[in-house]
Amino acid sequence: MSDYKQECLDGWHSRYPEKFVSLNETFSHIHRGDRIFIGTACGEPQYLVTELVKYAETHPKTLFDAELMHVWTLGVAPWSDQRFSSNFRHNSFFVGDNTRESVNTGLADYTPIFLSRIPQLFETKRIPIDVALIQTSCPDQNGYVSLGISVDITLSAIENAKIIIAQTNKKMPRVHGDTFINIKDIDFIVPFDEDLLEYSPQVPGDIAYQIGRYVSRIVKDGDTLQLGYGSLPNAILKSLDDKNNLGIHSELLTSSMVEAIKRGNIDNSKKSINKGKTVAAFCMGTRATYEYINDNPEIEFRRISYTNNPMIIAQNFNMVAVNSALQIDLTGQATAESIGSQFFSGIGGHADFMRGANMSPGGRTILVLQSAAKNDQVSRVVPFLDSGAGVTLNRGDINYVITEYGIAYLHGKNIRERAMDLISISHPRFRAQLIEEAKRLNLIYKDQAYIPGKKGEYPEHLEAMRTTVSGLIIKFRPVNINDETQIKDFFYSLSDQSFQRRFMSSRRDMPHKRRQEFVVIDYTREMVILACVEESDKETVVGIGQFIKDEKSYMAEAAFAVSDDYQNKGIGSELLGYLTLLAKREGLIGFTAEVLVENKPMYHVFRKMFPDLSSQIEDGVYDLFMNFGEPHEP
Repeated sequence: MSDYKQECLDGWHSRYPEKFVSLNETFSHIHRGDRIFIGTACGEPQYLVTELVKYAETHPKTLFDAELMHVWTLGVAPWSDQRFSSNFRHNSFFVGDNTRESVNTGLADYTPIFLSRIPQLFETKRIPIDVALIQTSCPDQNGYVSLGISVDITLSAIENAKIIIAQTNKKMPRVHGDTFINIKDIDFIVPFDEDLLEYSPQVPGDIAYQIGRYVSRIVKDGDTLQLGYGSLPNAILKSLDDKNNLGIHSELLTSSMVEAIKRGNIDNSKKSINKGKTVAAFCMGTRATYEYINDNPEIEFRRISYTNNPMIIAQNFNMVAVNSALQIDLTGQATAESIGSQFFSGIGGHADFMRGANMSPGGRTILVLQSAAKNDQVSRVVPFLDSGAGVTLNRGDINYVITEYGIAYLHGKNIRERAMDLISISHPRFRAQLIEEAKRLNLIYKDQAYIPGKKGEYPEHLEAMRTTVSGLIIKFRPVNINDETQIKDFFYSLSDQSFQRRFMSSRRDMPHKRRQEFVVIDYTREMVILACVEESDKETVVGIGQFIKDEKSYMAEAAFAVSDDYQNKGIGSELLGYLTLLAKREGLIGFTAEVLVENKPMYHVFRKMFPDLSSQIEDGVYDLFMNFGEPHEP
């Protein structure tokens, strides 16, 4: 340790000898019943914590009934040992792996609170801090040390602590932002070099990457992002490798974010505040990440009351908050902190960022979760949250929900629509059960139909993009069980003439029972394709095509309709062409169709696609027969 003093603290120990005393003398300033703050996560001063516990072992009556407080511990947690129950009581603002069992067995405490509000607890002395155990970088020539990878609530704890004990570590990076304190403001300095804690989440699997691909559909060039930790955010960031000029405003900086910065996807050039800067409050990463952020002016760590303040977050235009959950119910409320009555993590920054992003111009909130847990034995989409579960995000916080089975957009949707949207992205094993429970709870129509098994599973691989002769970009996709509102809006947007031509009936109504026939289908015997356009970030159905197989003749009856406002733009031709492509893949040999004689536009589309079609007229209706042979391209 003497070499370290010469290298890192030359001159300072002689200038401030009272700060460089033995550990016994340092810890003797901690009194019975004191509240002791410990630096966060990978910034935890491991050596100080270990030595404090040793001190308690040798001075059991001196260090008695102390309360240890922090956001999250990843390192040593020897105080959880029953031997030290009279010395320490652990109180955490977030439940991690090392403390979960202690909290749930009553041996430790958990304080639920938005991360952005913790500094206020310290400042108002509602939770007074007697001692702060922190870890810092070496001092610079002016005596300033950096809090490095843990600013978050650590800075506020320091500003309000009676005694500050700092472990200086030359392996702690010097990070720009709200990270600097002067050595003169530290009461005791303990020089000790040790490797910083590292966080390497599990390598993302196929499910995580599928969720990431869905997220990439929502994120746009120039968006500012907030993401949490774990394999899902890693997969999401890797799925954004085709995006440009992304920004970061997050409580947490991760190694996957740094990799995206190195790839050039993140450059913060389009941010509306802190332009050109990656802004975070703390870092959980690898040694390579710590080396990258060391003295890097593009990285700024700010206190948690800044990064997590919803009013600050909202100043970022196009702010996209991406967070995960343990469970979501069919009404759209989610928990990220508990499994029933068992505490699992904490409120954290979920609500801070989701609400800030909702207030941001162009902002979006995305909740991601795997559809099932415990090897697909337990659904994460449930009728209502389990009894005792904490509601981390309420029904108004979430815009998008994403599982490996798709995207559900909840904002502005009623309970029935939300329930159907969420059922459509739940694990197929549980969909029938969720439908029945939702009926019983009066969340959806009592007669809601459902086709279980493979026959009713949405065939995502049939989604396709097309550009019409008029230059209109159209998305073709199969109809889904949750499309009833879309179908309703489409049919009622048709003029009386278009409605009559499509259904050859004087009826003008399209009640729930009839709509179900279009959205709840057996994909193995029929297909309904929607033609959609994006309008103000909303998907609008402008056309619908359908064929129903005749298994005996290997033919299919086909029909289509296009919204009046979008007719004569080439949509009908593209739609019929796509239906033909799908039918041929199914081994069908042709189409039949019934078209009113007065419906010249539809007849023209069929004739153009199949010049050799045969037809006959009966009661004012064309009966068309089209052999696939070699149909003309639209």
